[in-house]
Amino acid sequence: MALAAAPAQAWGPRGHRLVAELAAGALSPEVRAEVDALLRNEPDPTLPGIATWADELRAKDPDLGRASAPWHYVNLAESGCSYVASRDCPDGDCVVEAIRSQAGILADRARPAHQRLQALKFVVHFVGDVHQPMHAGYARDKGGNTVQLSIPDGSRDGRGSNLHALWDSGLFDSRNESHSRQLARLRALPSSAGETADPADAARWAEESCRIVRREGVYPTRARIDPAYYTAWRPVAEQQLVHAGRRLASLLEHALGD
Repeated sequence: MALAAAPAQAWGPRGHRLVAELAAGALSPEVRAEVDALLRNEPDPTLPGIATWADELRAKDPDLGRASAPWHYVNLAESGCSYVASRDCPDGDCVVEAIRSQAGILADRARPAHQRLQALKFVVHFVGDVHQPMHAGYARDKGGNTVQLSIPDGSRDGRGSNLHALWDSGLFDSRNESHSRQLARLRALPSSAGETADPADAARWAEESCRIVRREGVYPTRARIDPAYYTAWRPVAEQQLVHAGRRLASLLEHALGD
């Protein structure tokens, strides 16, 4: 059975758009106006419209794509999920420090508009990334990318995938639910994420994601995924999307509010 590895993209396009839509719906009018002004010349001038930009850099801007590649994740699981910057991100090249630095650029009104726009694109994407548990997981398996799985698809052997890809999108795709219906359902979910967030909180978010990775059952005991896995872990993944959306909104309020 051939099992293909997928690239490390947190949540996939659908998940990133959901996070951005959840955040957009929670912005104050004043901050929404700030966001709209930064996005006014974009092809899709909305937060969902820029949500996957950082994953598209490898094709659109290879140099920036290579430079920013380490900013999508941080490996904490081997060290017990406790973030220590000097150990886990010594050069500032990880998702925790990327959120902090890009949020600082976004908040600096003395910066040129194009720099603040790029920072907004990074912040929207990286807040989603840090809430995808595999992006704060084990270095030894590249955040689940080398853990090969078979996903049921009606064929005898199933479809080849890996644990990272399953958490990116497979948990959601299996539900066969429309985007609009899923968004409405997520908006109705409660969240313990809190009402305020600032860039300093990014380390705590990564630690929370890492603790999910280390929970019993996240790493399946068999290569073939069964329905019980979706039942157990889809609600956890969806709760992470909700946390990400609400925290992103609060972070934008912190960066762009008065």
